[in-house]
Amino acid sequence: MFDVLPQHRPETPLLDGLSTTADLKRFSESQLLKLAREVRAWLLWSVQQTGGHFGAGLGVVELSVALHHVFNTPQDKVVWDVGHQAYPHKILTGRKEALLTIRQKDGLAAFPKRAESPYDAFGVGHSSTSISAALGMALAAKAQGRSKKSIAVIGDGAMTAGMAFEALAHAGHLQPDLLVILNDNEMSISENVGGLASYLARLLVSEPYHQLREGSRKLLSMLPLAWEIAQKTEEQVKALMSPSTLFEEFGFQYIGPLDGHDLPELINTLKRIKQRQGPYFLHLVTKKGKGFLPAEQDPIGYHALGKLEKTPPKKNPSKPSGPKYSQVFGQWVCDMAAADPRLMAITPAMREGSDLVRFSRDYPQRYFDVAIAEQHAVTLAAGMACEGMKPVVAIYSTFLQRAYDQLIHDVAVQKLDVLFAIDRAGLVGEDGPTHHGTLDLSYLRCVPEMVIMAPADEQECRQMLSTGYHYAGPAAVRYPRGQGPGVTVQPGLEGLPIGKAEVRRTGQKVALLALGSCVAAAEQVAAQLDATLVNLRFVKPLDEALLLEIAANHSLLVTIEENAIMGGVGSAINEFFAAQGHTPPLLNLGLPDRWIDQGTPEELLAEVGLDATGLLQAIQSRLSQLSAQQ
Repeated sequence: MFDVLPQHRPETPLLDGLSTTADLKRFSESQLLKLAREVRAWLLWSVQQTGGHFGAGLGVVELSVALHHVFNTPQDKVVWDVGHQAYPHKILTGRKEALLTIRQKDGLAAFPKRAESPYDAFGVGHSSTSISAALGMALAAKAQGRSKKSIAVIGDGAMTAGMAFEALAHAGHLQPDLLVILNDNEMSISENVGGLASYLARLLVSEPYHQLREGSRKLLSMLPLAWEIAQKTEEQVKALMSPSTLFEEFGFQYIGPLDGHDLPELINTLKRIKQRQGPYFLHLVTKKGKGFLPAEQDPIGYHALGKLEKTPPKKNPSKPSGPKYSQVFGQWVCDMAAADPRLMAITPAMREGSDLVRFSRDYPQRYFDVAIAEQHAVTLAAGMACEGMKPVVAIYSTFLQRAYDQLIHDVAVQKLDVLFAIDRAGLVGEDGPTHHGTLDLSYLRCVPEMVIMAPADEQECRQMLSTGYHYAGPAAVRYPRGQGPGVTVQPGLEGLPIGKAEVRRTGQKVALLALGSCVAAAEQVAAQLDATLVNLRFVKPLDEALLLEIAANHSLLVTIEENAIMGGVGSAINEFFAAQGHTPPLLNLGLPDRWIDQGTPEELLAEVGLDATGLLQAIQSRLSQLSAQQ
């Protein structure tokens, strides 16, 4: 057990001697136990150098060692759900030293990634996909006549999503050679919620079952003729309380719950399962943050760890010190709830990330954490809106993708009054392509009658949230991760005129039409070029009158957005001018048609040319082209 993070690079002789996971086959039980300690020590030391996911990996050290010891990886396929817990897996599969580059530009990905290692059987990042993917692999192996195992490792948080149960039902019907391992640590990022989470928690104690079982035995001893009654009572209570009932009804052979940190027992159990055919469900009870006392005591706070600076960082006077955009939302939703009793707040397991902690405490009857169930979150909001309430769905851009059909079919088609507060829009940084919010403008803009906004600063964020809240229909406010430019937020709840842009600077020849997070960089460029700067504010509807006026007085219009160029606000402006029958010279700047890997937001913006330097170069290049054509 570690009480504090290691201050020096730990000695890891067994890890250093590993060439492939096949080497683990020759390790004795005592060596494997020592190896697990080395993995935990290296994880504790390395993550403080880089920052990254923390508690989940500590909880599966023994499981990771056991899986690679028992199974023939990478021929046997291990699919890690979400991937927060995959750091020990990466350490054991030849990436120990490379872990010091995790979540950094050109370094290891934050999650399993097929292109990174043959041991990463499936690329993940979003929750609850592992059973479906592993089932697909098992069916493919059967069709190809290959003898290899498929293993899905899924957490109890991920098991709250419907997709996991869809896969369980299908697997139980097909009876494939599949092992599903439930890593039950009673946590996802926030506390788990919902009926399944409560059910799994009860399994660990099952006191009513034990009491009733003892009661039935006493009845049997007192009344021999009560044998049948006692037996039926025990069977009925066991059916209610036993975990095997639920998963065996799906067609799985259930084993557990077992101590997920008892390495010898894990190895023996996995060896027995390996020799058998068909679908098995192994239920393990683990401790998130196992082996590091502060993480065990505060699993939410230690879900991820920031990079520890060796020396105090130098103060940057130009860096804003105001609230994060999520904090602006958190304050606004509490203020609006105080003003309007109809407001209901919904989040899919992102209470802390979306800054709904205070709301959940102040308005517990109007707060709904639906667990990892984005589809349900959106349709739940639709149902509330049908009955005159004002639901606000706080959700990350990348997770809203999972509920796209519900947004269209259940909210937009019915013109229901739902506000989507979309956090983590744009390039979020170190978590990489599975978590970047780069597509939301494109997939939302085509939805009829939807209002879509993006704030350039913190005050606009608050105003836009009020604008969307008061709009009678579906509306979305998308804002980036972290802080804005540092504009003071006023306490009012007034909105903005829908569809009206803001001219921030009047210049000559070039007009920069910037959206949201790109306005700050565009301001720097506009000053250097003596260009007009328009803060678009609205993606839908556009300020068409202003666009026509700008086009009449400038020789080049430049659209700038932190979204895929395809289908974004630049495309909307192109379509508008095409419909007018006259298209002025246009330059669309945004995210390119490729997946963007991890790195700091500053590094990634520079890479795609959306920092001030890149914008200036792109505009000057186009001006040179236009000049040569004249």
